[in-house]
Amino acid sequence: MEPFDFQSGTLPLLVSIPHAGTRLTPEVEDGLSDAARLQPDTDWHIPQLYDFVRGMGASVLVGHYSRMVVDLNRPADDTPLYASATTGLFPSTLFDGTPTFVAGKTPTPEQRNSYLQHIWQPYHQQIQQELARLKARYGYALLFDAHSIASHIPRLFDGKLPDLNIGTNGGESCSSAVEAAIRACCDAQDQYRWVINGRFKGGYITRAYGQPAQQQHAVQLELAQCNYMEEQAPFAWHAEKAAALQVQLKKLLESYLVCF
Repeated sequence: MEPFDFQSGTLPLLVSIPHAGTRLTPEVEDGLSDAARLQPDTDWHIPQLYDFVRGMGASVLVGHYSRMVVDLNRPADDTPLYASATTGLFPSTLFDGTPTFVAGKTPTPEQRNSYLQHIWQPYHQQIQQELARLKARYGYALLFDAHSIASHIPRLFDGKLPDLNIGTNGGESCSSAVEAAIRACCDAQDQYRWVINGRFKGGYITRAYGQPAQQQHAVQLELAQCNYMEEQAPFAWHAEKAAALQVQLKKLLESYLVCF
């Protein structure tokens, strides 16, 4: 089965959605703890929330597999992205510290190597191919990595997370003009609390493919899920909240595009 869905667009923009997948391999499904079976760390409804970008003309890449199989936003060598609490390429715990797997039922190293080859690598190859296509056509490429997370996770951050958590890897994954335009867009509204390079500075995708000197820019947005859904199982979509958020997300993406 294909590890992702991809649609090519007509703008110099690729929207990557690596963590919305819920598909499991048989051995992962067999070994999950009761808490993990709910897949609480999924970026719920993100393809639906960003569906409007297809009408804008963006290319869209959506991973199918759960991050509990393999995390598409971690490096293949599993080097930690943060000095504080985090999860890895093959998460052994959920965000709250609960074990992902029943003791003795984690996938084998051979199985995980297969996930890396057949799920992780194809996703990243598609990113690379699309960014190369965009640069060849437009002279530059824009990557927007779309994520969401529960607004309260004490193990990962104190208090309530801001609504919009923008990551540019400390300003290294995009030009200063891009970061300034995004900052101005956020400043122009007062509905959502926001931060740039706070707790979430950008994961592996942002850090690996954000190369502004090569005319390749990357920005990550980590949304607090309370702004478009219920944060407890069954993680229901909230249409009214989502519609309001989509207005701001479109403005944010438009501010990204007009920098060039």
